[in-house]
Amino acid sequence: MNRKELHPDSGPQAAFGARLRSSREKRGWTQDELAGRMGYSSVHISAVETGRKPPTLRFARSADRALGVEGTEDSFEREWREIRHGSLLEGFPEYVGHEGRAAEIRLYEVGIIHGLLQTPEYASVLAEGAVKRGAITLDQANERISLIAERQAALARKPPPLVFVVLDESCIRRPIGEPAVMDAQLARLIEFAELPNTVFQIAEFTMGHRSPVRLPITVLTLPDRSLMSYAESSQRGHLERDGKSVLPMLTAYHQLQAEALSQAASVAMIERLRKGIP
Repeated sequence: MNRKELHPDSGPQAAFGARLRSSREKRGWTQDELAGRMGYSSVHISAVETGRKPPTLRFARSADRALGVEGTEDSFEREWREIRHGSLLEGFPEYVGHEGRAAEIRLYEVGIIHGLLQTPEYASVLAEGAVKRGAITLDQANERISLIAERQAALARKPPPLVFVVLDESCIRRPIGEPAVMDAQLARLIEFAELPNTVFQIAEFTMGHRSPVRLPITVLTLPDRSLMSYAESSQRGHLERDGKSVLPMLTAYHQLQAEALSQAASVAMIERLRKGIP
């Protein structure tokens, strides 16, 4: 049998294929056997292993199930996301994978509207600004906008996750783009608040020292009810899975919700802002 030599150092796609072959051979499986477990043809398996065909998200998830690494740090889905979104902040692609499966999502954002709530126009203005500053390329900007759409689409799955959002007042008062862009974004927030699986609140400036949270925070409740938090520095994103570390963040989030405006009052604030009323 001809066995093609692999060169995992030649690129992320080649590394994915080489790891797939290694994982298969460690279990003593042929390509036909792995193909049967994954629901693909052996020709497809061979093409991915040798780097001739790029893996898809569906393929990566099928490999995870077949090889027993679904939801782990060594999952093929995680590696796929790093290939697909390699220009993004380190650690963020892995977080997105967990976000897309979470049963509950709790968010607190400061300064700008969170990506899960952004309109395409609002997201485009932010991405274009980053391009003008030289922080990212045009292709990377398009990738960011595309990823936001993918993440929002994941929220429409059945059953949908419960999504709790607290936005600092700065998020709705900082103008981004032309007035029409900002007005459409504020309208989007009102629509989000009306969904049956969401809770939306504004943390007023007047909260001051009573705010238990100073920086953006994300806490996920996964389908098995385990908790995970995510935070970012200027260099990378950090996932925290240790319950002893995540629980205090969850407590602080609940305290933040108690101090924030109710959903009705938050929507009323946005409606006044859209009418030009301070």
